[in-house]
Amino acid sequence: MNAVSEILERVTLYYREGASDKVYQVAIEPRDNDLFVVNFAYGRRGGTLSTGTKTGTPVSHETARRIYARLVNEKKAKGYTEGEDGTPYQHADKRASGILPQLLNPIEEAEVEALLQDDRYCAQEKFDGRHLLVRKQDESLEGVNKKGFVVGLPQAVADELRPFPGSFITDGESVGDDYFVFDLLELDGENLRPLPYRERLSRLADLLLLSDHQCQRVHLAQTAFKTRQKTELWERLRRDNREGIVFKRLDAPYAPGKPNSGGPQLKCKLVATASAIVVKINAQRSVEVGLLKGRSLVSCGNVTIPANHQIPPVGAVVEVRYLYAYPESLALYQSVYLGIRDDVEADECTVQQLKFKAE
Repeated sequence: MNAVSEILERVTLYYREGASDKVYQVAIEPRDNDLFVVNFAYGRRGGTLSTGTKTGTPVSHETARRIYARLVNEKKAKGYTEGEDGTPYQHADKRASGILPQLLNPIEEAEVEALLQDDRYCAQEKFDGRHLLVRKQDESLEGVNKKGFVVGLPQAVADELRPFPGSFITDGESVGDDYFVFDLLELDGENLRPLPYRERLSRLADLLLLSDHQCQRVHLAQTAFKTRQKTELWERLRRDNREGIVFKRLDAPYAPGKPNSGGPQLKCKLVATASAIVVKINAQRSVEVGLLKGRSLVSCGNVTIPANHQIPPVGAVVEVRYLYAYPESLALYQSVYLGIRDDVEADECTVQQLKFKAE
């Protein structure tokens, strides 16, 4: 087996107690001539990590594994436990949940002004995370991604939602250890999907805000209803370089899936992102990414992998933020790695996603 293409040992460990919230990452990485190095990164979770190596010169795989195992065991003895990218997760087997989320169609900035003036629509921030439904049935709690598969929940979110009484299905966005909730599909066996959004939102507010259980990680999405509120929200999101804005028609029921065009829920993104396929792992924590153009996989350039992320394997689908793409080369300008997307299929990674540089 080619050592460069082999998926080698790597782990992210976290430690949280009181004000401490730390990450330690260690990985065996290949070098030339079937030799390896053991690299590490550490620091406060969510911040820039310090990096280093435990091997001044490349060593054999057997030696690298001994060094790797010793480091992991030392950290676990100090109370560190395993987590993905430093975030502790309650894991779940990937299986069909039987429920599907409502998905939004995009609009351009030129269409925003009319929706700001239209009182039939409310507005919310478009969060920079992952679409996540949560289904609670008594003590059972599980996440559902936008594909309808059961997925893991951030442990901090699971810990806050589990004490709530009864059963429910919420819809929201998972951003690190935080969960921003914006819809309620079911409550104690009652199907709320046919109700207007304004009523579902009111029931959701009652569930979260009238509960005796205080949440630090689960948040009700801020909603603007009138033109002045929506305009202030829109201006703040633009000023702060946020992900974007979402408009939802207040009299509309919850309809799973996404219409071919239009629909009662619309999104305008202020930053460009694309789901791309890793086609090559480069030196210096960088990968080459590509997109499908017809049946061909074309390169869109390289993106640096931050020290607080694991290097994704070839074939993985990853999310990349960028300023614009060049029409001729399709290369992404000022690309920033956001992480692996396990809820996006490779055949969705097409050039049609791209926002091109204006002529």
